[in-house]
Amino acid sequence: MPSAPDTAGAREAAPSTAPATQNELDGLLANIRKTFDADFEPLQVDDGTLDVLTVRDMPRHLDALLRRGAIHDPMRDLPLWAKVWPGSFVLGRFLRTQEPQGKRLLEIGAGCAICSMVAARYGFAHIVASDNVADALTFARANVLKNHLEDRIEVRHLDVTTPGQDARFPGGFDIIAASELLYLDDLHRPLLKFLERHLAPGGKALFCTDLARAKPRFAKLAAKSFNVQEGKIGVKTRDEEGAEQRRIYSVCILERP
Repeated sequence: MPSAPDTAGAREAAPSTAPATQNELDGLLANIRKTFDADFEPLQVDDGTLDVLTVRDMPRHLDALLRRGAIHDPMRDLPLWAKVWPGSFVLGRFLRTQEPQGKRLLEIGAGCAICSMVAARYGFAHIVASDNVADALTFARANVLKNHLEDRIEVRHLDVTTPGQDARFPGGFDIIAASELLYLDDLHRPLLKFLERHLAPGGKALFCTDLARAKPRFAKLAAKSFNVQEGKIGVKTRDEEGAEQRRIYSVCILERP
């Protein structure tokens, strides 16, 4: 697995896994391995590591999906949630600049929860890592347990296109964040409506996107209801062959007026 960009923080040392937690983790892994050839791999983050559950032979898994006719819309049906996106580290690291101490964070489209795990060391009172894909949630929960972050990160199913106030989130969130989520144009309007319902007074929403996939239209829509700031972050990362790459990320920050 490629190394993470040097913009991510290391996880803190944690005690050994409690028996109940280990039992839950073992059960999750048993179910996951009925479908996926998956195991934990260490992912370098600054001076430490995260253990990340990884699909070991993704091409073979994709071939199996194609044989079953399970891919109708590649942007929605491919297991993009299983990929370790460098933008997750960029956003996770950037969140420490948002005065996180004591705040509530919601990550939307968390996939396997990389961003939430990076952000967990910065003092958030509570983090919810959410996704609307069942397999993503299972991987995310396994990652949280493996890295001893179950007291800091809650894994939840969430579909932002569902109208109405979600009773599970009373009071809303101080920060709502997502990486590589804006590529779905038809998600923009429902996402902004969700932010209007669930962003706490004075709260901020942050969206991190590889500049090659940036969506200027989203910021224009958001400006009708929010104060919008945009910036760019350059990072160094490595591809699967280990070659160094430089990427530029767009960070769009929405704040309640």
